[in-house]
Amino acid sequence: MNISHPSVHPVEAPPPITDDAQNPPRVRMRDIQGMPGTLGGFVLRFVQSLFAVAALCVMASTSDFKSVTAFCYLVAAVGLQSLWSILLAIVDIYALLVRRRLRNTRIVSLFTIGDGITSTLTFAAACASAGITVLIGNDLNECARNHCTTFETATAMAFISWFAVSPSFLLNFWSLAAR
Repeated sequence: MNISHPSVHPVEAPPPITDDAQNPPRVRMRDIQGMPGTLGGFVLRFVQSLFAVAALCVMASTSDFKSVTAFCYLVAAVGLQSLWSILLAIVDIYALLVRRRLRNTRIVSLFTIGDGITSTLTFAAACASAGITVLIGNDLNECARNHCTTFETATAMAFISWFAVSPSFLLNFWSLAAR
């Protein structure tokens, strides 16, 4: 019977290096546009808030959105999304004005969690509103009595807001994972 036997070969630990010339400085991760504190991050926040406010205003302009729960949920979700995006756009403007990058782990993790929550809520609300809009328009043929165009516009704005918040979430999450 051939069985391999493990063999142990002692290895000496390398001596500690005390010379600073042999210890190269750590390389910091480059800022990618779209991360917090960059111009791209501010542009993403601005687009998020712009389309979230547009969806909120368009949906709230109809008188009968309160009768459908999905539309009420859309108003609440894009309202939260617009507040969150405006707040973070202000933080990005401040970081750009003082020429600082937002690399604090706690702050970036807060941004990541907030983006994850608001993007999930916005996407769920947009999907629910799209389903109700299709039901009203295609299945029930009730567009003559309802504001189908307005509902579709608000839903499209909510989806665009979600498309803008997704890169922010992914870049924040990636910057946390790259630490």
